Amino acid sequence: MIPPTLAAPLRCDGLTVRYGERVALAGVTLVARPGEFVALAGPNGSGKTTLLRAVLGFLAPERGSVELFGRPSQKLSARERAQKVAWVPQLESPRDNVRLYDYVLYGRFPYHSPLDADTAEDHAIARRVLTEVGLGDRADDGVLSLSGGERQRATLARALAQTTPLLLLDEPTAHLDIAHQLDLFGRVRTLSRERSVTVVAAIHDLNLAARFADRIAVLSHGRLVADGPPGTVLSVDLLARVWGISADLRRDPRSGAPYLIPQHLLASSPPAKGERAGGPIHVVGGGGAASPILRALTDEGYLASSGVLPLLDSDAETAEALALPVAIEIPFAPLSEEARARNRALLAAARAIVVAPFAVGPFNLANLEDVRPFVPKTPTFLLSQPPIVDRDFSGGAAARVYRELIEAGAIEVPDGNELLRAIRARVSS
Repeated sequence: MIPPTLAAPLRCDGLTVRYGERVALAGVTLVARPGEFVALAGPNGSGKTTLLRAVLGFLAPERGSVELFGRPSQKLSARERAQKVAWVPQLESPRDNVRLYDYVLYGRFPYHSPLDADTAEDHAIARRVLTEVGLGDRADDGVLSLSGGERQRATLARALAQTTPLLLLDEPTAHLDIAHQLDLFGRVRTLSRERSVTVVAAIHDLNLAARFADRIAVLSHGRLVADGPPGTVLSVDLLARVWGISADLRRDPRSGAPYLIPQHLLASSPPAKGERAGGPIHVVGGGGAASPILRALTDEGYLASSGVLPLLDSDAETAEALALPVAIEIPFAPLSEEARARNRALLAAARAIVVAPFAVGPFNLANLEDVRPFVPKTPTFLLSQPPIVDRDFSGGAAARVYRELIEAGAIEVPDGNELLRAIRARVSS
């Protein structure tokens, strides 16, 4: 049991959560202290999002407890919880093109009755948080006019407008390129220190977690397997034991912070014929965008491949779990010619190509560019939602290449179901 302390912002004690017969969290004990930045790390399916959803009261524990500032989370009303905890999801797509300023003011709803007017304090807070996230000059713009990175900062601003002492983030940079990742976490780190806000963030990238977090709590198969400062938690043994990856552990000479350089590369040879009922089908993705497609294709009996993906990326982990061929690059680096050559070999072997709705920045723009020569001779399908303009962090270059793919004969499909129907029609077993 956790010894009693004074009003810890977050306290999980022996937390166990099930989804039907599957145990998603098993006896997790975790405390987040005032003003602390805690990173939740772990492979896909390790329980990070489940833990955050249990903290928010969306999931009822089978055993154990969750307390927010000394009170059981399940006993708090929705308004009380919203006054204590703000939430930034992986990706939020507003449906209405409301003015950004009004979108941020939504964060003030927990402090008013339905018919109350906004107060002078509400407006002062909205102006302040927009400035804090670097969007003060966009206050009158429609939220749908923002780029993907700006929209994620807008979601952060709305959460900050709640002025809660606890902020939860669920892989908020999963769909952003490295520049936007550093920008968002840098702003969160600064705001945490300046306003003593406790931050608990699910972060799939260990090097980002080490750079910004005070502590890293590592989950594996629903269990807490490590918890402590980055310099204590991060180790070659941990990466091998939890992620199945060999790596070199180094330290930044300026800050002393640890960082890992993965060495083990996943299989990258072109797929052999006849291993599965159909394919091969090559999926271009990143940041989790390709994972549902890879799983669906595998379930349908197709042989799939993917690339180029950063090692430890969510899509790379999915490909590894499914034992699929994949071209891998080290994280936070432009795509090397070696990695691109492996990827082009997989593209050349494919009987169909799928471009997942991934975020495209300067580092991975080559993934789109390398598809272009194969479109005229290989059926190519583009997942069109969310639109490319919402995922283009390359100054418009990604949108241009996307249009060129369509002009060359690539086919847009709105979702996974339409994709499977199109593949069944165009790719025989």
